[in-house]
Amino acid sequence: MVFIKSFAAVALFSYLAVAAPVRREVPQEHSHEPILTAVRATLNLNNPDKIQDPVFALLGDAAAAAGAGNIKNLACLQQAVADQAFTNAKAAGDVNGMVNALLFRAIERNTGKVGLASALCNETAKNPEIAAITQHQDPASPNAAATNKAIVLELAKQIASVGGDPLDALKSGTFAPGDLNDNTGKGNSCDDANDPNGCIFTQNLLVEDATADEIKAAVAGVSSGNNAAASAR
Repeated sequence: MVFIKSFAAVALFSYLAVAAPVRREVPQEHSHEPILTAVRATLNLNNPDKIQDPVFALLGDAAAAAGAGNIKNLACLQQAVADQAFTNAKAAGDVNGMVNALLFRAIERNTGKVGLASALCNETAKNPEIAAITQHQDPASPNAAATNKAIVLELAKQIASVGGDPLDALKSGTFAPGDLNDNTGKGNSCDDANDPNGCIFTQNLLVEDATADEIKAAVAGVSSGNNAAASAR
């Protein structure tokens, strides 16, 4: 019995060491806290895959696995969270919920090294608006500026298509490029679960990927009616 209790205690400690964001080497999963908070509320309306919390989708694979629920392809956990949150918001006619789900899909996912890009999901989302977007990549990774700009411009189109403000796409941006020789893996990131406004915003660390004029040009001709919400009614 003593052995069993000791084993359970060790297992619990090991789980917490992996799952708790504050123990991670490269924390930034709480940088966009308002988006994370909004998606958590929307996901919890109907969470058939039993994902423990959206924050797990922004962690590296080892930590993400602890809260992925029924999702086995960890490279697709972020998409799965966004897709279900979007579905729930669409069913409720909640434009803000759909916009936050889109923003969440585009946020950079943690990797263990400055300059290391995260793996892309190889599955197709149920909602085409979510399927059109991938996550931001580490700003020090190859071609990151062009990649992240393209993501933001596509995100702006999808936000406009559901009746949101396309300029909100800029909120999904990430940090300034870090030093490739930085062995801590931290780069120029921040992580503060106690900042409800998001430390990337309050500390002025966000680097916008495109200009307002570029976004306006990208969404020209995109129907800005609340198409997704209307189709759910």
